[in-house]
Order: sequence, then C-alpha cells, then structure tokens
Amino acid sequence: MREVTILLHNVRSAHNVGSIFRTADAAGVKKIYLSGYTPIPIDRFGRAQKKIAKTALGAEKFLQWEYCKSPMRAISKLKKEKWKIVGVEQHARAKDYSSIRTNRPIVFAFGNEVRGLSKNILNVCDEILEIPMHGAMVRQAHHPRHSGRGKESLNVSVAAGIILFSVR
Repeated sequence: MREVTILLHNVRSAHNVGSIFRTADAAGVKKIYLSGYTPIPIDRFGRAQKKIAKTALGAEKFLQWEYCKSPMRAISKLKKEKWKIVGVEQHARAKDYSSIRTNRPIVFAFGNEVRGLSKNILNVCDEILEIPMHGAMVRQAHHPRHSGRGKESLNVSVAAGIILFSVR
C-alpha cells in the first residue's frame, strides 16, 4: 500500500483537525504535518487539546504528527525524500481527484477553511486536485430563476475523507 501523509496549513478549527486525525487513522495515513496556526493535539503545557480530542477520539494519541511553523520547510524536506506533493484546492490547474495516478508516496496538502491553500504552497505542488461540486449546477438547471448559488466547496474534514479513501 502506498504511503500517505497529510499537511494541514492554517486550518483554524480544532474540531476539523480532530476529525481529520480520526479519518487519517482510519485510512492508514503515516503522519500529519500541522503548520501555521493549525491547532495541535497538545497545548503548550503538554495537556490534551480538548476540542481536538473530542473529534479525534484517541487517534491523535496514536497517529504520528509534527508541528512546523513554516509549511515550506516540511514540503522541501518531503520533496527531497521523493514524496509527491498534492494540493487539494479549487484552482485553474486542478484536476478531478479521481484522476490521480502515482506509485510514489503522497503528501496531501489542505488549507484554511475559507481561503484554502496559499499561492506559495500551490506553486510548489506537483499536482493540484479538486472535488467537483455539482449542487449549484443542478439547482440552476432545474430552477433557472433561482439566484442563490450552491456551496462551492466541502468542509475540509469531509474533503480529506474523500481524498484519503479514494487513494486506498
């Protein structure tokens, strides 16, 4: 089975981080890199971060993780070790997530819930994947006078689950 690692950069919600830990553990992820202001499983006194623990349900205790202030340092290290860096983001360069084909170990990078991944991170990604959104198109086709738009993206923890299990 191919090795998979995750990079979470500037994910603000501790609940999302905990949920991703739990899903990552279930999907066999090797390690999670946390960067920027992404909350980590323990506070500065070494105590469990309750919001992460609530949704991770123990996965944060068993899954390897590492905090690095700069995501670029982790990405640079992983690239030298021949990991394929894959950003998960809606972007002009993005391909459908189901199109990924590689035998190399993969790092999936996920960003902030609102702003996504920074341009700097996207620029160093070997590939960018997105999960196509169909809700807005379907509603517009059936209700042409409906002026509201559908959701443009999924919650970061849901997106992580789809991506992680699609490579398994």
